Amino acid sequence: MRKDRIESLIDLMQKNHIYQAIITSTSSIYYFLQEWIEPGERLIALFINISGKVKLITNEINRIQNLHEDYLLKYSDSENPIKILTSFIKSDEKVGIDEKWNAGFLLDLIKEINTTNLENISPLISNLRMIKDSEEIRLMKASSLINDNAMEKVIEIVSEMLPEKYLAKAIKNIFEKEGADEVSFNPIIGYGKNSSDPHHLPDNSKVKDGDPVLIDIGCIKNYYCSDMTRTVFFGKPTEKMKDIYQIVLDANLQAIEHVKPGVMASEVDSIARNFIKNKGYGDFFKHRLGHGVGLEIHEPPYISFNSKTTLKPGMIFSIEPGIYIPKIGGVRIEDLVLVTENGFEVLNKYPKDFIVI
Repeated sequence: MRKDRIESLIDLMQKNHIYQAIITSTSSIYYFLQEWIEPGERLIALFINISGKVKLITNEINRIQNLHEDYLLKYSDSENPIKILTSFIKSDEKVGIDEKWNAGFLLDLIKEINTTNLENISPLISNLRMIKDSEEIRLMKASSLINDNAMEKVIEIVSEMLPEKYLAKAIKNIFEKEGADEVSFNPIIGYGKNSSDPHHLPDNSKVKDGDPVLIDIGCIKNYYCSDMTRTVFFGKPTEKMKDIYQIVLDANLQAIEHVKPGVMASEVDSIARNFIKNKGYGDFFKHRLGHGVGLEIHEPPYISFNSKTTLKPGMIFSIEPGIYIPKIGGVRIEDLVLVTENGFEVLNKYPKDFIVI
């Protein structure tokens, strides 16, 4: 259990006049308790109030490894976990709930405690989770190192004989051999015109001479995620695709150089977005510049034009500009960036050179 993190949450709850919180997010429960539990269809809930009471309500089928029994309350399939949970709740006080609540369980909870005095506590939890401590940074770097090694091996096996979906399957085996626990998301592989779809699902397409090859991969190691995208070319590309690659690379580098404490996330997005726009491709940059990465592959802070977040030391997020030309192809270059006390550190070390294979 991380009592320091629980105390920090309680401090935020007090400042926001939230007497009690019920957290159901698997990753947030791990953040506070250092227990990773996949509940399936059953309820798992972490109860915390400002008096310091902490209880994890979980089905008896779940194996709990580290949490002392004083903080644990198990229920059987014949029991109603909502009734057990409500025995801790003061219905006349505000209840903080996170965004991961199952709608069915939440409706049952509202009926049981007969109140709608609820508040979304996820922003408070995100304020804590956005700032990685030294151990989290170490784990993120270790996960990114595995990703670097995997990317090198993935690029080596791209061939005319290997369809996208088979390369995606091979990537999972590569990660296993490199020591990852699992992939952090299903690999995105786009050959040729398929690379113009930012989240293309790998299919039976085969690579052809001159095609861009977009590879977006990530893994999980010790619960922490990594994420990286590289675009290479199978044979000599067109001059237009070479120009697009350089534009995306320059946008990536300029945005990263702008990262430091005190800068607005929206400013970082604007650096890349305006650069691409001024090169004539603004309509082909379809998504936000980046997203936070940690215990989840997509988490705050979000690096977007409308973000209100100010960058702080310890934040880790992606910088991933892209240009996607329908029916022709696309380029995306993505790195994970850590905000340091004085600037930034790029966690990915795999090169961003223009590569023809």
